[in-house]
Amino acid sequence: MKPASTIFSNAQVTVFETMSRLAMETGAINLGQGFPDDLGPENLRERAAQAVVEGPSQYPPMMGLPELRQAVAAHNKRFYDLDIDWQTEVMITSGATEALTDCLLALINPGDEVVLIEPLYDCYLPMVRRAGGIPKLVRIAPPGWDLDIQALTDAFSDRTKLILFNSPHNPAAKVFSDDELQAIADLVIRHDAYAVCDEVYEHITFDGKTHKPLMTYPGMKERTVRIGSAGKTFSMTAWKVGYLTAPAHLLAPISKAHQYVTFTTPRNLQSAVTLGLSQNDAYFTGLAADLQVKRDLIAAGLEDAGFAVMPTEGTYFMSVDIRSVGFDGDDVAFCEMIARQAGVAGIPLSAFYQEADVNHFVRFCFSKQQAVLEAATGKLKAFFAGV
Repeated sequence: MKPASTIFSNAQVTVFETMSRLAMETGAINLGQGFPDDLGPENLRERAAQAVVEGPSQYPPMMGLPELRQAVAAHNKRFYDLDIDWQTEVMITSGATEALTDCLLALINPGDEVVLIEPLYDCYLPMVRRAGGIPKLVRIAPPGWDLDIQALTDAFSDRTKLILFNSPHNPAAKVFSDDELQAIADLVIRHDAYAVCDEVYEHITFDGKTHKPLMTYPGMKERTVRIGSAGKTFSMTAWKVGYLTAPAHLLAPISKAHQYVTFTTPRNLQSAVTLGLSQNDAYFTGLAADLQVKRDLIAAGLEDAGFAVMPTEGTYFMSVDIRSVGFDGDDVAFCEMIARQAGVAGIPLSAFYQEADVNHFVRFCFSKQQAVLEAATGKLKAFFAGV
């Protein structure tokens, strides 16, 4: 029989699903896949339930409910002083991954070059390649996660169509500096390219650091697509509601891709997210403050267990150097070991790189209840004390 697409046929099951299955198989505490373990804000859940009962239960507008699109535009103004036309510059999607897919399908022609910064969220490369793009990889690496501006400059060329950029960065937990962001903006403008910005952790930054969208830099509003996620901002990843902000000339083709991918997003969830985006500042500052407490808790527990902990400036992920506990194998073997023997699941950082040379770091998710984090770090401490 004729083969299916080689890009997807040759793809592995996502590492997040693999490690979650291992956690279920072994009964391990799952600090691997990145999802919170609480229910999310009660008022949003009530609004979503009420909207189901009240209806209607038919297709909402393809671009999203007008009230949610207005809320996204207001959110951009409120937090970043961006003036956005909700009718021509905002679209709602079934999650941020769908938004990314729409952008890549709509903006890339076969042979276009796409700059990416690894470690990479695992959907980036398959979707760039499926759209016909040619990836140009630039690396940041632990422990410093510094962006090599010369390497970034070398990755751009006249064939560059766009940079796919993630900040705050998963899994590096890095908030890019103003100098780094300005360098990216300069290169995008110099090469007449675009920026597709995955900013789903925009409200999760620590120690006084703030997220600054690339779209806010001079000359970038007309070249930038900005993607947010209700799943991350409201700790309800199953809802799969994303929102995309882009200049009208880019949103037009992106919306055409959207109409053939999912077309629309459940009305009741859009209604609840509208309420979520209008909440007062205390919600958004409280989200970061709560997660900073958990970051500090897991950092102390991991250090007490003997790990060298990498800096965590944003997101809800923390990486550790497994050599610090005397392990001389690779990160995949380490994750297998601690799931089966210590009862804790993590994610090997090598899964986010194309080459396996960064293979002695493991990522843990700390968007869990404090008792869960204490139990997990206690298990790791007890295990490595006995090794």
